[in-house]
Amino acid sequence: MSDQPADSSTPLRFRRWEQRTEVPLFVASLFFLLGYAVRVLVPEHTQPWRDLALTLVVTTWLLFAADYVVRIRLSGQGLRFLRTHWLDTVVLVLPLLRPLRLIQVYTAIQRQRERPRLSLYARVISYAGMTALLLGFSGALAVYNQEHMAPGATIRTFGDAVWWACATLTTVGYGDVAPVTPSGRTIAVGLMIGGLALLGAVTGSFSSWLVQVFTREDEKRPPERG
Repeated sequence: MSDQPADSSTPLRFRRWEQRTEVPLFVASLFFLLGYAVRVLVPEHTQPWRDLALTLVVTTWLLFAADYVVRIRLSGQGLRFLRTHWLDTVVLVLPLLRPLRLIQVYTAIQRQRERPRLSLYARVISYAGMTALLLGFSGALAVYNQEHMAPGATIRTFGDAVWWACATLTTVGYGDVAPVTPSGRTIAVGLMIGGLALLGAVTGSFSSWLVQVFTREDEKRPPERG
């Protein structure tokens, strides 16, 4: 996922690789999330399942790393790739953020069609909804993993973590449960930023849609007589 749109200066091989691998890598990210969830939620006495989950997590991360190396080589930018595609680097270091690539997956699929099936506003709301769901689940897993055994923690169960993630993403912040560890609070800050960004996108898109609807209604009205 690049922070700059692809243009004519982007090597053709890079664009083709990106288009062909987005969907498979997104599927791999779901398997990574599944493996991570098993590692976090399954009791330690079920060691075979935990070992299998660890293998799944490591394997999928190696796929992400291999894709990252290939992107660097195909981009022709060398180490400048880390600066121009900094989001790719962040996602590689923090694989639980890969749900943010949803928009790239949609773009890769849409390039194979002549026109979008959904309107702009429907696309924004759909993307925000699915991203919030995956990001909230990832955040709940991560904060539960850091918090549930910490002294003085209020997030003791995965249910507590899900409730906290919902309150954080929606920017409600009830405060009945909150992370107490430094790593848990770092996760909280990231989830707050994600929640504000998604809420802003949906609110802005909805407001723009309302303005267009009211404008069309005004244009349909007959002119008032003097």
